[in-house]
Amino acid sequence: MHQFWLVVGSEKNWKVAFENSNLWGLKDFRELRSLWSMLREGDGLLFYVSKPVHGIIGFGHVVTKFRQTNPLWPDEIKRNEVIWPLRFEFDIEYCLPPSLWKSRRYTSHDLQMISRMVFQCYPIEEVNAARVALDLKPLTETTILPIVADRATTEPGAIKHDDLKAYLAEIGRVQGYIADEEYALESTRLDVVWRRVERSVPTFVFEVQIGGDIYHAMAKLKHAFDLWNSHIFLVATMGDKSKYEELLSGTFHEVADQMRFIDITSIKELLEKKRDYKDLERALGIFKR
Repeated sequence: MHQFWLVVGSEKNWKVAFENSNLWGLKDFRELRSLWSMLREGDGLLFYVSKPVHGIIGFGHVVTKFRQTNPLWPDEIKRNEVIWPLRFEFDIEYCLPPSLWKSRRYTSHDLQMISRMVFQCYPIEEVNAARVALDLKPLTETTILPIVADRATTEPGAIKHDDLKAYLAEIGRVQGYIADEEYALESTRLDVVWRRVERSVPTFVFEVQIGGDIYHAMAKLKHAFDLWNSHIFLVATMGDKSKYEELLSGTFHEVADQMRFIDITSIKELLEKKRDYKDLERALGIFKR
C-alpha cells in the first residue's frame, strides 16, 4: 500500500525544486533518516509551501530516491557542502502556478499546526480533503504499480560490449538523463550511469557482461548502491542468469531486492522502441529535447 507524505518547504526552495528536474532533499537527522527509509517509489506527495503561503499547492508521487554526495542546490553550492543529502525525485500530478499559490492554496488550522514538521506521513482522509479543495477527484483505491515479467529472449548473436554501452547511454538520453559511459567509481569504472543533472550522483547504474567476470561486475553494482542508493542493473546473457541468481542468494544477498538482471537482447529492442516514440513525438512537435 502506498503512503502519502506532506512535504514542507519555503517558496524559494519549491521553485528551485521545480526548476531542477523535480528534486527534493532532507537533512540527515535521525528522525528524517528513519522517515526517508520508509519512502517508496509510487508514494503520494503533497507540496506544502510555508510562510508566507501556508498551504498545499500541488500533488505528485515519488519516482526514486537516492543519496547525494555532491552539492546541488544553490545554498549547497554557495557553502560547497551537501545540506540535504537524502534526496528523492518526483513527478507532478497537479500544481498551481506560483501566481496562485497564496490565493488558491488549500489550508486549515490543523494543517498549519502540523506543517511545523518538514516531512511526515499524511492520512488519506486529509489528502482527499486537499484534493477536493483544489478541484481534483478524491482517491478511492491504491494505485498498483505494474509488474514486469521475465521475457523470452533469443541468442545475443554478434552484440558487442561497447555497442550495448552505447545503446544504454542513448536510452538514458532519450529519457532525459545525463548518460555517461566509463563513469569513475573510486579505483574502478562503471559501464554506464544515468544522472538527473550535472552535479548529481548516478541514479541508474549498469554493468554489461558478455562472457566476463560477473562477480566483480556485481561487486561494483553493490558498491554503487551502498554509496549512492542507485538503481543497479546487471546486463548479461540468459546463460549467465543462473550464476547471477546464485551470487545474489549468497555473496550479494544484501542487495537481492535492489539489483536487477536484464537480458542483453532486450536492450536493443528497447532502444528501437524509444527511437520510434521519439520520432513520432518530433513529428507531432511535442518532443521536449
